[in-house]
Amino acid sequence: MLHYPAHAADESDLLPVDQAFAVSTDGSTQAALKIRFAIADGYYLYRHRFAVAAVDKSQSLPALSIPDGTKKVDEFFGAVETYRQSVELNQALTGVTADSIDIELRFQGCADIGICYPPQKRQLTIALASAPAAASPLGLPSATAPSLSFGATTSGLPGSTDPQNALPEDQAFLFEAIATSSDSVLARFTIAPGYYLYRDKTKFSVEPSEYRLQAPQWPAAKPHEDGHFGQVMVYFESIEVPIALEHSEKPSQDIQLKVEYQGCKDQGICYPIMRRTLSLSVPAGMGATAVINSAMNASSGAGAIDPVVPAATMGLAAALLAALLGGLVLNLMPCVLPILSLKAMSLAKSGQSSAYARRNALWYTAGVLVSFAVLGLAILSLRAGGAALGWGFQLQQPAFVGLLVYVMLALGLSMSGLIAFGSGMSGVGQSLTEGEGAKSAFFTGVLACIVASPCTAPFMGGALAYAIAQPAAIALSIFLTLGLGLALPFLLIGFVPALARSLPRPGAWMETFKQALAFPMYLTGVWLLWVLGNQIGIDGAGAVLAGCVLLAMSLWWWERQREAGTFKRGAFALVLLILALLPLYFVGGLNATARSGASLIDSHAEVFSDSRLAALQLEGRPVFVNMTADWCATCKVNERLVLSTDTFKAALAKANASYLKGDWTNEDPVISAFLDRFHAVGVPLYVVFPANGDQPQILPALLTSSIVTDALANASAKPAR
Repeated sequence: MLHYPAHAADESDLLPVDQAFAVSTDGSTQAALKIRFAIADGYYLYRHRFAVAAVDKSQSLPALSIPDGTKKVDEFFGAVETYRQSVELNQALTGVTADSIDIELRFQGCADIGICYPPQKRQLTIALASAPAAASPLGLPSATAPSLSFGATTSGLPGSTDPQNALPEDQAFLFEAIATSSDSVLARFTIAPGYYLYRDKTKFSVEPSEYRLQAPQWPAAKPHEDGHFGQVMVYFESIEVPIALEHSEKPSQDIQLKVEYQGCKDQGICYPIMRRTLSLSVPAGMGATAVINSAMNASSGAGAIDPVVPAATMGLAAALLAALLGGLVLNLMPCVLPILSLKAMSLAKSGQSSAYARRNALWYTAGVLVSFAVLGLAILSLRAGGAALGWGFQLQQPAFVGLLVYVMLALGLSMSGLIAFGSGMSGVGQSLTEGEGAKSAFFTGVLACIVASPCTAPFMGGALAYAIAQPAAIALSIFLTLGLGLALPFLLIGFVPALARSLPRPGAWMETFKQALAFPMYLTGVWLLWVLGNQIGIDGAGAVLAGCVLLAMSLWWWERQREAGTFKRGAFALVLLILALLPLYFVGGLNATARSGASLIDSHAEVFSDSRLAALQLEGRPVFVNMTADWCATCKVNERLVLSTDTFKAALAKANASYLKGDWTNEDPVISAFLDRFHAVGVPLYVVFPANGDQPQILPALLTSSIVTDALANASAKPAR
């Protein structure tokens, strides 16, 4: 890490505020009150920070009369008027008949050495004409001296009110940065306890002009009612800020990273704008987009790189083909197979009816396409609004995961024969997936899209990354093509008679098969509950389990009353259903659980952070980065079959490589920034960083031990530049 050795202002002679701005009052007439400030040399007051109000809110004072000040452009407030040496304010006392008045006086000033005091507030009791008092400066010990208030707000953090105790700038706010790769910079602010940094008053720039900085990936800031700028977003703790660096192909060279920032001591002084310039050495490379392309094109051998045309270079035709193939491969993913078994059973019921098969296939395709269109438009709209969302983002919402648990339970109960929904529930339960009409086929397609969203198949990554970067119409066409790939097997069965005739004949076996398929539904519900527990803790999972009991009771009671034909009693089932939905509202309000080390099922993995990645790269070690999520079925398959094996551990040891694991189960801006850096729209994402800082290597979504072992061997064996 590098840091700029800045020189702070000398604060050893900084006066206490009531010596810098000595206040005196004159209430010798009841018509008006005079407020005088004696301003020490080297200090000044702001006109727009003067305010006087009666402590008794029932009293209304006229506007304060303030003389003109000296105009200047101030680095804190822009165009202002200031006062030096002295200033006298006149406050009319219209309607005041008492012998004294209690007022609240507000003001703010700065020292020429570049330090500002926080806004000041004084409560003064002033004797008026009938009881004149000599003007006396404040700040001297006396029984009637007004209470002093340093700062308009407090944050609960410790901090001295003595401005002479303020730290030098680079002890209060140490700024450091490093170029972590050819296309990224990591900035770090080390903030001393009792100090805070303004987020929105921090700006970055870079030279030479061939380089450009993308928007910083700020961590979550805290809202703070600030005496200087009102409601602001600040940081009370040290932070790391990843910044993407754009440029064309460049050799290794130095850049100048410039930053300006501002912060304050809590309940104390505020610092002027601080400016730093760091010289950073950027490794040779080609920028974020080109890095991925180079890694793709340079790969050789069996699946060393995801077999996808890079998003930056593929055209529309290639993206559509990749989307079609990705959707087709989704049919083989474990999260989709239970739903497809339902559809196969439904088609088998048709026997030799080609008309039924065609109609069913078309409605199923319509359900898939509509669902993919809605999901795609949601991702595009939310990303356009600044949200860092990708494939499977809806499963980061606990309430949605809980709703899916309910759906799986209801379907399982129906398929087990315990519940047989009547016509009043058309399109919801059995008719969603088991009926023989258009609604059944359509909603089976919808369900297939929902359960496919946790999966990422080969070819999907490049197509989706291309879609995110395109106009809405082109992006939507890619999402629809992905859905078409998912629906393609059943379209072929519906329109190719030879394939339809290969399906088994309908018979008694189908009822047994249907009941057997209920168990994958129950298991899916269990898996979703496990995801929910990892997201928001056992309380949330327990609430949804209680909701499942209420849902089952509601469906059971509905079925009993449907047979009896008693609607009034059936209304009780509706009440139970509403009660069953309440836990979803509860879990939606729970905070995400802390998931640092607890989420790492592999003892040989470290928690991902930009700083840890940068430190390992500086050590010259290869790094294997795994971006995963509990709701990502593909991720879990790879982790169980490849990344938790002794073969993988041995490959790490042989390459002297580190394994970093990032958890995207809940929203995480740091991981979202890393995904954006590699133009990934979701997880899994596997990236291997070579020991000598060469281009990182992106691995396929489906891993094998040989792919990972070869990638680690290459990362450790590449010759230095």
